[in-house]
Amino acid sequence: MSYGYTYTFPALRGIQAGREYFVAMCPLKLLPKIFLFDEAPIPPELRAQRTLNRARVPEIAHYILKNRDDYAFSAITASVDGEVRFEPANTSEEDADVGWLTVPMSARFVINDGQHRRAAIEAALEEDTGLGDETIAVVLFLDAGLHRSQQLFADLNKHAIRPTKSLGILYDCRDPLATLSRDLAGKAKLFKGLTELEKATISNRAIKLFTLSAIYQATGALLNKRKNDSIDDKDKKLALRFWNELAKVVPEWQLVIKREVSSADLRNNYVHSHSVALHALGLAGHTLLLQRPDDWPAHLKRLRDVDWSRSNVAVWEGRAMSGGRMSKSRQNVRAIAIFLKKALGLTLTSAEIEFDDQFNSLRLKSALTQE
Repeated sequence: MSYGYTYTFPALRGIQAGREYFVAMCPLKLLPKIFLFDEAPIPPELRAQRTLNRARVPEIAHYILKNRDDYAFSAITASVDGEVRFEPANTSEEDADVGWLTVPMSARFVINDGQHRRAAIEAALEEDTGLGDETIAVVLFLDAGLHRSQQLFADLNKHAIRPTKSLGILYDCRDPLATLSRDLAGKAKLFKGLTELEKATISNRAIKLFTLSAIYQATGALLNKRKNDSIDDKDKKLALRFWNELAKVVPEWQLVIKREVSSADLRNNYVHSHSVALHALGLAGHTLLLQRPDDWPAHLKRLRDVDWSRSNVAVWEGRAMSGGRMSKSRQNVRAIAIFLKKALGLTLTSAEIEFDDQFNSLRLKSALTQE
């Protein structure tokens, strides 16, 4: 029983599809109290959200705490079942939709969009109570009995399109690896003018050779860096030098840099012009830098002897291709990287030797079966 107790929020009133809705400013410290998860008295058949993925919560909470003076969240969308009351702040007609929204504490709330933000805010509050008086916008739809909640969730997510990895990297100014990847896309001879900055894939006739996300992944492997790891000037210079030296080693890359051959031709005919190979080159390059820190450019020249053509099925089928089509699973990346390390004369780890033996054994069995 609420004994008539209420929540009161500064709010704006609007109309959609002939129905009133409100945009309220909610203190962060109230979110965990108002919007409950399984504890809420809502029957399972009225659940209006996907199951909470708790693995996402620490990352979002860390984002808030790490960027305490510079974080930003979009509004949470929720449905409310209760007798809400809106009071305009002024009696004038032009200000009639600006005022105070009063919601009884007995009302039931369901988050239609933003449950992970809500959970992350709760986790962040446990470490920094000073966040409590800051606010987040909450879009509230009136939903007697919460019967429209499931449809509202479906409608909100029906047209949502997650940005591509490349686009996320392009606009991410916090992640040092993203910043380095953008710099490489503009400076490295292999990537300058040949990088797809927005899309996740490259069309058959596109003039681009690699996506920004492929450069990000390969450079992360090269430097053994992950998202948000620190990157110093030495790392930046090393990455730029490595990709420039590698570009000299692959003849076909020199041709595309000089625009003497199209990127489409390279993708159609060579393994080295696909993201799976670039990632593997980053992994092999990391080992090369560790084992040959002083003369790695000279050893890199050994890759000139590699036949990268997709017609070289003896090497690439099963390793980079499946039935003649490029494949980019983790197993493919690892198999290519090990092959390149052997070509570079590098020492393999015991785990890599075991993987390579198993890989070759499976390929042999497959070949015998086909015969």
